[in-house]
Formats: sequence, structure tokens, C-alpha cells
Amino acid sequence: MKVNVGFIGAGNMGTAIMKGISGCTLSDKISLFAADPDASKVDSLAEYGVEKCSDAAEVVSKCKYVFLAVKPQVIEGVLKSISGSISENTVLISIAAGINSEFLRKATETNVKSVIVMPNTPLLLNEGASALAKDGLVSDEEFEFVCSIFRACGKAAVIDESKMKEVIAVNGSSPAFIYLFAKGFIDYASKVGINSETAKELFAQSLIGSAKMITDSGYSIDELIKMVSSPGGTTLAGLDKLYSGNLLDVVDSACEACTKRAYELAK
Repeated sequence: MKVNVGFIGAGNMGTAIMKGISGCTLSDKISLFAADPDASKVDSLAEYGVEKCSDAAEVVSKCKYVFLAVKPQVIEGVLKSISGSISENTVLISIAAGINSEFLRKATETNVKSVIVMPNTPLLLNEGASALAKDGLVSDEEFEFVCSIFRACGKAAVIDESKMKEVIAVNGSSPAFIYLFAKGFIDYASKVGINSETAKELFAQSLIGSAKMITDSGYSIDELIKMVSSPGGTTLAGLDKLYSGNLLDVVDSACEACTKRAYELAK
């Protein structure tokens, strides 16, 4: 028997998760439902087996597991609109930055079960990195089901809910930071006469290979940097510029800004 999984919101992240589910090993065990103010967004997902619902309340009435895939700025109104459809079996899964389980209970005026998730857009390619936390009302079996969705679409890690705002910079926003970093290298290649598509392919593979070295080589980050840095060589010349430009401080500032904004959105 299939499990009904619903989505309130069919924007970039909701769509990424739905497409990820439809293309992973769990696809034959899950029936997908969705509603969005822009019905055409849900219509475009029909090829992935997503059934359109008329509104958010219908999604909740049909599904045990309901993803809240809406922006933090509008989530409170959405929660109020579905409060009458929530049952004791409903599990809300929030992917909205800064939103916690207490907020969900207060906004719905229910004792709803909730799972808080910080995913990222590489879920589109089943290469997502998602952090998850559950409240005390969610059973281990229910939480395992939600975790299995994200594991089937990439990597998933369980963290304490108190750190869900801080982790946004680590996996939720970091793809954008990495893309900006990549743009700098590709723009440099174009400036010196290297074809941009060639540069993109080479740099992207360098990212993939470097990521595998981080996860699979057994070396620490510092050791990996040293392995590439021959004394007096080209890498050290470049690293000197990155260090003098305080790259690590800039990254820390970007992460702090992400976290600060998450706390602002939670108010």
C-alpha cells in the first residue's frame, strides 16, 4: 500500500524534492499530491506522477506526510488555513528557513507532529544534502520514513533542532556560495582566453573530485591542502592571495549572516 505524501507549494525546493522522489527507489511506495496558488506549477509535475489538489487543506486531508514548501514570510497564513484539516496522524515537514516545531504548533493551534528539514537544491539530481530534526511527538518509524525520502535523494544527517538555523549556511545556502566561487574561476578562464565551457567542465570535475577526497580519502582538510601545495609552487602563490584576502573570515561572515537572517525570519 502506497503512502500519501503531499506538498503545499510547488516552487523550486518543493519541485526538487518531488522530482527527487519520483526518480528514486521509493517512487513505487509513494503517491504524490500538491497544491500551489499557481496551479500551472503543479500541472507541470503531472509527468512525475503528482496529483493536483485544489488547495492546501485538501493536501492535508489526503496525506499523512505534508511538506510545507512555502516561503517563511507566508507560512503562518498557510498554517492557519490548514489547521482544521490536521489530524492526530498528520506529520508536517517544514523546509522553511528559520521555522521550528513550536512555531508550527502555535500557528495551527494544534499539537501537530513535525519534522524540521534543511534540504538543498541538488535534490533535483538525487545529490541532495539534508539536515533533519524531529519533535518528541514523531515516532521513530515516522521519522525514519521522512529520513528515507531524503536519503533516497542524496545524503541525510540528523541534528538537534536547536541547530537547524545554524546549519542553513552549511548545506542549505552553501550551494549558492559554491556557484559564486565557481563563477570566479570560469570568468578568469574566459579572461585569459580559455573556452568557458571547457573551464566549467574542468572546474566542476575538480569540485566533484575534491569533494570525494574530503569524504573518502581519510585525510583532514589541512592535510588535503598541503598535498596540493608544493613549496614555492603555483598553488601556494594563489593560496597566499586567498589568505591575505581573509577568505576564511569572509566565509564565516557569510555563514553568520545566514544564521542571523534565519533567526529574523523565525520571529
